[in-house]
Amino acid sequence: MNTMKKVSLFVLLGILGVTVMAEDLKSHPKTDAYDGWRIGTQAWTFRLFTFYEAIEKTRALGLGWIEAFPGQSLSPENKDIKMDVSMPAEFRKQVKEKLAKEGITLVNFGVVGVGNNEAEARKVFEFAKDMGVETIVSEPSLEQMEMLDKLCQEFQIGLAIHNHPKPSRYWNTETVLKACEGRSKWIGACTDVGHWVRSGLDPVECLKQLNGRIRSIHIKEIGDGEDIVWGTGEARVKGILEELNRQGYKGTFSIEYETAWENNSPFIYQSLLYFNKIASELKPTGWKPLFAEDLSNADFQAGGWTSQQGVLELKAGSKDIWTKAKYSDFVVDMEFKLDPKTNSGVFIRAGDHNWLPWVEVQVADNAGEAVSKHICGGIYDILEPTRNAVLPAGQWNRLTIQAKGPIIQVVLNSEQVVNMNLDKWTEAHKNPDGTQNKFDVAYKDLPRTGFIGLQDHGVKVWYRNIKIKELN
Repeated sequence: MNTMKKVSLFVLLGILGVTVMAEDLKSHPKTDAYDGWRIGTQAWTFRLFTFYEAIEKTRALGLGWIEAFPGQSLSPENKDIKMDVSMPAEFRKQVKEKLAKEGITLVNFGVVGVGNNEAEARKVFEFAKDMGVETIVSEPSLEQMEMLDKLCQEFQIGLAIHNHPKPSRYWNTETVLKACEGRSKWIGACTDVGHWVRSGLDPVECLKQLNGRIRSIHIKEIGDGEDIVWGTGEARVKGILEELNRQGYKGTFSIEYETAWENNSPFIYQSLLYFNKIASELKPTGWKPLFAEDLSNADFQAGGWTSQQGVLELKAGSKDIWTKAKYSDFVVDMEFKLDPKTNSGVFIRAGDHNWLPWVEVQVADNAGEAVSKHICGGIYDILEPTRNAVLPAGQWNRLTIQAKGPIIQVVLNSEQVVNMNLDKWTEAHKNPDGTQNKFDVAYKDLPRTGFIGLQDHGVKVWYRNIKIKELN
C-alpha cells in the first residue's frame, strides 16, 4: 500500500470513529543511525575479556550487533569453553540466550580457518548456521573457492574474504577480486579499512575497486600505525562512509579498536559519536540521542545530573531533568540502573514541567514484588504491567516506550508489559477496571504533545543510551 492510500485509509477510519492502532511494539528496537547499516563490534576488540563480557560491553555502547572470533573464552564461569565450532550444544544454547537477553545479534564469525577439505569446511558452516551467523569471515586459498561457494549456496551463508596487512595473501584488492571472480553473490570481501592503511593503500580507492563485492566492513581509524578515535588524525572514516553510501552498501560494520585493550570503550564511544553524526547526515533512520552529550538541550538544575560517556547520573535531591523540545508520537529507548529502594520514572508528553498529571512509566527497585500499579514498567497509579520484569538493583535494565496517538506501549527487558489506550480513561480519579487513581483529569484529555522527563525521587539512578525516534 502506498503512502497516500495509507493516509486516506487512516483519515477514513478516523471519520468513521474507528480506533487506529499503532504498530505493535513487542521488542526493543535496533537504533542504528543510518538506514541500512548495522554497526557493532568485532569481539576481538575485547580479546582480553570473555565473549559474554564482549557482549555486555557492546550493549553498554548502545550497539545491537557483534562479530565473534574463534577461540575466545566463553564466560568468566566457563573460560575453558571456547567460542568456536567445537562448542558443545548446551553452551551454544546458552550463548543464544545471552545474546537475546542483551539484545545483541550475532552477525559474523571470523577471521576463521575453514580447514583443508570440504568436511572440515562444512563443520564451520554448520556451526554458523546453528548460531544464526550470516557471514563467515576467512582468508581461504584460491583452490578452495569453488568448494566454498557451493557450501555458501547450500547453507545460504556468505563468505567474506578478509585482508590482513601486507604481505598477507589478500592484502590488496586485486587478490580479493581474483578470488571472487566467477563466484556467486555469496562470495565477497570483508574489507578491513585500517589494514589497507597499514599496507600503504587508500581505503576509499580500495572500496571503489571492490564495489558490488563488499559483504562486511572492519572499521577503524589509523594514526602512526595505531588505532585512534575516528574523525581525528587524517579523518579517513568520513570519506569511507561517503563512498559506501554512494555505492548503496547495505551491511555490517564491525568495530576493531586494537589499542588500550584494558579499557578501550571510552575511545569507541567517542568514535561512535562521530560515526553516527556522519551516518545520520547521509541516510538517517531518525534515531538520535534524546539529550546532547553536554546536556545543552536539557532543562535541569545545574550540577544535578551529569553525563559522562553516555551515562546520565542523578545526584539525589537535584530535581527532574527535562527535554527542551516537545514530542508527540515517538519511540524512546534507554537503559537504567537502580540503587536499592530507587524510585524514579519516565514522564512523557508533559504539558508543563510542574503540572500534573502526565503519563509516568514507573522506574523503581521492585524486583520480586507482586504486580501492582506502582510496579516498575507500569503506568504509575493508572495501569499495572502484565508482569514484574525489572532486574535486581545494580543491574542494567532496558526500557522502550512508544507513544502514538492514544496508544502507549512499554517493553521492559524484552517483555511487552504495557499496551494501553488512553481513550479508555474517561473519568478523573477512575481507571477502566474500576480502581481509583489520584489524578484530577481523565487521561483521555491529557496533552498528546509535550516534554519528556526523568524523575528525581531522592535516590540515585543511572540512565544510558537514551535515544528517540519521532514517528510520522
